Amino acid sequence: MLLRYALQRANFRRTVTATAMRFFAAGPREVPELTRDRYPVQRGSFAELTDADVAVFRGILGGAETSRVLTTEDEVQNYNIDYLRSVRGYGRVVLKPRTTAEVAELMRYCNERRLAVCPQGGNTGLVGGSVPVFDEVVLSLQLMDTIERIDEYAGIVVCQAGCVLATLEEQVGARGLVMPLDLGAKGSCHIGGNVSTNAGGLRLVRYGNLHGSVLGVEAVTAEGRVLDLMSNFKKDNTGYHLKHLFIGSEGTLGIITRLSMFCPTASRSVNVAFLGLNSYDDVKRTFLAAKRGLGEVLSSCEMIDAASLDSCTRFHGLQSPIEKHPFYMLIETSGSDAGHDEEKLTRFLEQTMEQGLVQDGTVTNDSTKMKNIWMLREQIADSLLADGYCFKYDISLPLDQFYDIVLAVRERVGDLAINVTGYGHVGDSNLHLNVSCARFTPEIYRLLEPFVYEYTSKLRGSVSAEHGIGFLKRKYLHYSKQSEPLRLMRQMKELLDPNGILNPYKVLPPESPDQSR
Repeated sequence: MLLRYALQRANFRRTVTATAMRFFAAGPREVPELTRDRYPVQRGSFAELTDADVAVFRGILGGAETSRVLTTEDEVQNYNIDYLRSVRGYGRVVLKPRTTAEVAELMRYCNERRLAVCPQGGNTGLVGGSVPVFDEVVLSLQLMDTIERIDEYAGIVVCQAGCVLATLEEQVGARGLVMPLDLGAKGSCHIGGNVSTNAGGLRLVRYGNLHGSVLGVEAVTAEGRVLDLMSNFKKDNTGYHLKHLFIGSEGTLGIITRLSMFCPTASRSVNVAFLGLNSYDDVKRTFLAAKRGLGEVLSSCEMIDAASLDSCTRFHGLQSPIEKHPFYMLIETSGSDAGHDEEKLTRFLEQTMEQGLVQDGTVTNDSTKMKNIWMLREQIADSLLADGYCFKYDISLPLDQFYDIVLAVRERVGDLAINVTGYGHVGDSNLHLNVSCARFTPEIYRLLEPFVYEYTSKLRGSVSAEHGIGFLKRKYLHYSKQSEPLRLMRQMKELLDPNGILNPYKVLPPESPDQSR
């Protein structure tokens, strides 16, 4: 323990493994209704899968190796349902290539046949972007999980897109490096999916977003062209930086198959503080104090409201290390000099407590205790699903009005909701608004949408901070993007995917009433 406060009470009474924390371990949940039945969307004019198509797929992926072409209902069901169980397609085949060449050959064939394709990574997305809407061919990158090279001198990892984030974190960590993003779903999510959605995560305040960390990508277009946009250098000023087209495009412009990423040197001194506060105004002022007082060692700054923490501790059987408060903050520092970091953190805590901003707290540099504290933040999302169904909104808002929308929604939905909570990355103005209820109903859906997006737009916020647009938000994209940028986005889609087969019904708003693409 570093600090001299009597607040150091991070001794949890139980240890919870990551496996036990997974929500699906709590037991089966009901299968959601088909997306086409829940939402107003019509199938595009794509071809329908035939037995002859499946035979071609088997030939491309090695005819005798049936594990790479899944066709039975039991085999394909989980690939058709999203993590939140809010959308469900009815794709009849799942393809599992191992190489970029196989992806390219599959895409060439699907484009010629006009078979729609849904690329899929770890299927941890929250906006319905990684599962079919209708009967699209699912192209899973699960088997493309090779780590090709880790250069500890340059701080670069080169890998295939199907590598699991936690595996990469472990492997680069053994070389004294750290992945520049960290997510609650890191045990399941794929790095290719992270890049395709421009995932933010818990340490964006320190390392920035993936447009800065990704040095290069290899991508396959809808027509089966392989674009080698790989680079091993932070400085590579050679014409248009086409890699940025694929970072955040959610598999609608091409399928990322390989990538290179810059990994900073791992910090030798890490501390986590868990603080209790009386109001959101105190949270805002404490964040400002953290930026000014902790400066270069501040690596994460999270806000949790009382309802979020209560849901997490109840469902997962965790215990908060401090007494109950209306708001909590999790602040992490990372540096290279333990004495220097301790001095800064001590001064910051002394000042915020003297000012009456922080009421209580605990600080630790013990790895197990830090992990347990992080669980209180990372497992909130899963806990809220236990109520039955959860509407999740990932929005960017000005910090002055950051929490107001939680109060507005709580008043708007009233008793229709079991829980209305707010938590998120206050360090980069990203709020996760959650409305949990017993089940999805049109009544509560109409109360929430488009209200949440209209509210966000009036504050010049973003309707998607880090989760992407996917299927669930595409008709609300105009609240953050005006007509001219949307027109240019459509032109880019038509250029790279003229038949519209790549992840249709995703990202771009429908142009016509039939919503065919």
